[in-house]
Amino acid sequence: MTAIRQFQTNLRCGSCVAVIKPHLDDTLGVGRWTVDIESANKTLTVDADAPIEAVKEAVAQAGYQVISEVTTPSPPAVAEQPTEQESATTYYPLLLLVAFLVGVVALVEVRAGTAIWGRAMANFMGAFFLAFSFFKLLDLQGFADNYRSYDVVAKRVPAYGYVYPFIEFLLGVAFITGLQPFATNFVTLVLMSVSSVGVIQSLLNKRKIRCACLGTVFNLPMSTVTLVEDGLMVAMAAIALLGTGH
Repeated sequence: MTAIRQFQTNLRCGSCVAVIKPHLDDTLGVGRWTVDIESANKTLTVDADAPIEAVKEAVAQAGYQVISEVTTPSPPAVAEQPTEQESATTYYPLLLLVAFLVGVVALVEVRAGTAIWGRAMANFMGAFFLAFSFFKLLDLQGFADNYRSYDVVAKRVPAYGYVYPFIEFLLGVAFITGLQPFATNFVTLVLMSVSSVGVIQSLLNKRKIRCACLGTVFNLPMSTVTLVEDGLMVAMAAIALLGTGH
């Protein structure tokens, strides 16, 4: 049996583990490691020969802390790292939500009596941002931790993860009310383009992490579906900008 060392940390959830994963994986000398989020100590378990200072530094770089060493190691926990087996989840919640949004927009157009593509697109984008910001705000801390694990801006400015859901909310309000359509679409184009950069990097690196699009309510794995989601919003914003002009 391989000797181990265990440490008390201030990790809170699986999203926190996703944040520290690339840092620990890239630390020379750290092989297998696990985190037991269910334990009172939020125990991080590493091989006994792992460089302890390097482990502490890797956790600190991710924005968390190794508080102390657990002197009486408990049995190793089942790996909390994102794995293939964890992907028992599907994209059903996301697809169902999008289907509902499309349905609501279609009903609004039916009631209006005349289908207007520009209005329908703006209503869809508004409903999209309002719904997605709602799920993110249910667990703002968890979303910010998870988002920081792959977003290029949130990695450098952690506070951005806390602000992002409110930006989505305001964009949703702007689309629904028709407030400053050119500015609203321009901000959407920039915002979602930047967001897609982190998604593309994660996909290219084949990282197994959780998508933060619906916050922490649903455990949706990052995949090309996330990129399609961002790309769709970028495309719709671009089409709207070409249509409005300025």
